[in-house]
Amino acid sequence: MDNIRLRKLKIEDKERLLEFADNEKISINLRDGFPHPYTEKDAERFLSNVVNNLQDQIFAIEYNGIYVGNISLIKCSDVYRKSAEIGYLLDEKYWNKGIMTRAVDLICEYGFREMDLVRIYTGVFEYNIASQKVLERCGFVKEAVFRKSIFKNGKIWDEIRYAKFKENETYRGSGGNHCSRGKDTLC
Repeated sequence: MDNIRLRKLKIEDKERLLEFADNEKISINLRDGFPHPYTEKDAERFLSNVVNNLQDQIFAIEYNGIYVGNISLIKCSDVYRKSAEIGYLLDEKYWNKGIMTRAVDLICEYGFREMDLVRIYTGVFEYNIASQKVLERCGFVKEAVFRKSIFKNGKIWDEIRYAKFKENETYRGSGGNHCSRGKDTLC
């Protein structure tokens, strides 16, 4: 899917972010730090933090030129400095089109090549089967189940931990380099 690219987020993304982020079907799969309802103030605060943060790698996902979601690699520190946690969300209108699978592939390639990572990991709530399938399609392996570790919407859930490692990485496509860097474009 060459019609997907990752780019820096901009303050001007606020209106589009508000269109898709205020959705309980999205927030139910994210940590409680992602509010529902998602307000204009939430969008302003998030975009301001991202635009002014030079350390965390948080990007917009564009599909056919439309901003449809976010994806991030948050690098760990100290003895974990060669690892990063991946996180993502996608406008519900664009689910089940392979967009997130491609975006995860792109950001993993970026993390291994440009951030010198050796491990990218995440935790998924047990009921988020779609996210588990995305990760598995992208070469992530299930590392652990943290039983009864999540309290979300009044219920206790398991968290499933996935990871992908640099030494296992093979890049899809011709020559393996999908990233073309412009001023504001990651891939």
